[in-house]
Amino acid sequence: MSKKGELKKRIKESETEIENLEKRRGRSQSALLQAVVEGVQPDPTDVEYFKTFTKLIELERENLHKLKIELEKL
Repeated sequence: MSKKGELKKRIKESETEIENLEKRRGRSQSALLQAVVEGVQPDPTDVEYFKTFTKLIELERENLHKLKIELEKL
């Protein structure tokens, strides 16, 4: 496979991974929002999940950005 084709494949995989991570983060985000609406302290596990998934999403977005820059250079 050509370098360009390989990069396009990796970009698509990265975009899919971001979508999956955002869906998973959405579950903990819903729990956090519910706690805020109810005026109670959120479950620490939900807070940690949210922080973890947010960080993973940020890292994957950085990776996606690098891949796109690399593709543009070709």
